[in-house]
Amino acid sequence: MAAMIAIQGDGLHVTIEGFDRVLALRVHIDVPLSHVRSARVDPDSARGIFHGIKMAGSNIPGVVTAGSYLDPGQGTWSFFDVHDPARAIVVELDHEHYARLVLEVDDPPGTVAAIQAAIATPGAR
Repeated sequence: MAAMIAIQGDGLHVTIEGFDRVLALRVHIDVPLSHVRSARVDPDSARGIFHGIKMAGSNIPGVVTAGSYLDPGQGTWSFFDVHDPARAIVVELDHEHYARLVLEVDDPPGTVAAIQAAIATPGAR
């Protein structure tokens, strides 16, 4: 189940779909576009077993990583909602609880292009 990402006005709106809402313990995340630093297709960020200290969510290696994870070395939070790492994107954030969002989306290149275009728009930053 992929996360749904929408650019709405001057914000990035992420909706967690289906049973992942239970696994991730989140329904949506809203971020001002001015807080989005970058977006990239990045399957490697979603692969592996250790993503940080799981604070709330689920991690079944090879099946799903969903929820909030703390990187003890950096002291930063990441939010994951990924079943298929090949369809993962990373959205880097400033001035937010989460430093990054690692999300599975239906169209990684298209989603990243839309986010990059929105943050490049005058007034979004």
